[in-house]
Amino acid sequence: MTQMSGFAFLSNSSFMKAGPVAAQPFAVAGIAWDGATTNRPGARFGPRAIREASHMLCDGTHPHFDVAPGPYLGDAGDLALPNTSLASMREALAAQAAPLLARHHMVWLGGDHSITLPLLRAYRAHLGRPLAVLHFDAHCDTWQDHFGEPSGHGTWVYEAIEQGLAVKECFVQVGIRSAAQRDARDYVRKQGGAVHTARSLRGLESPVQLAPLIDDLSNRLSRHGQPPLYISLDIDCLDPAFAPGTGTPETGGLSTNQVLSLLEAASTLACVGMDCVEVAPPYDHAELTSYAAAQFVWTYLCGQLARR
Repeated sequence: MTQMSGFAFLSNSSFMKAGPVAAQPFAVAGIAWDGATTNRPGARFGPRAIREASHMLCDGTHPHFDVAPGPYLGDAGDLALPNTSLASMREALAAQAAPLLARHHMVWLGGDHSITLPLLRAYRAHLGRPLAVLHFDAHCDTWQDHFGEPSGHGTWVYEAIEQGLAVKECFVQVGIRSAAQRDARDYVRKQGGAVHTARSLRGLESPVQLAPLIDDLSNRLSRHGQPPLYISLDIDCLDPAFAPGTGTPETGGLSTNQVLSLLEAASTLACVGMDCVEVAPPYDHAELTSYAAAQFVWTYLCGQLARR
């Protein structure tokens, strides 16, 4: 199998200037692949841009959690993936992700959203049970096919639930607002999960106002045996005013404050990993999108570190 080993778009820096992975409890890895995008490509440049934006976060502790990842964090670089088909990429990704997530609490830097399905498969195999999922996105990603193909970056939610990778009642979506067929838009809710549309969150900005959303997720986890929680954050959950650098922007989205408040609140839950996807630097302005993504990853890591 041909592997990506020297492509120009791969990262040559690390997240928050972290050293190579060794025995650190936390680690990040890049998944520089955007072969399943349906609008504007460019998310393959996301891992490099997020890492570079993170360098401004290295000089102090987190303002809410008062910790810094520093010595607890390693960077595994970008995974070596074939630049060919979706199936071959996912096969190679799963093989490389498995040993990393077995040794470290991982954050994965995408890449388009097609990377999440093989990651959930790897976590399901490692943990021996399906996961709860907190999914930030403008799009429901519940299509049953990908423009005539069986899978893509807009089908992973449907596939994850149908394949038993996720506890359907513990699948929570936040920020949904794109045009879609009603059956696709309502799929998660009909499975017993929760969908918090961007419209339903208008005017709710403070941690106190947003607390009921995480409280509901916590109650769902309690009712269903406390499944481990995975967070998948598509940067297009944000309004394009906050994140113009993405492949499929949708107006009327979340603010960075809203997402930060929710990530801070979710730090109380038993998370096992996170991905941040669909950052497409060619469409960014003043690195707004990359900085937002880096801030979200930093906040997640600090929240999990503070919880230890």
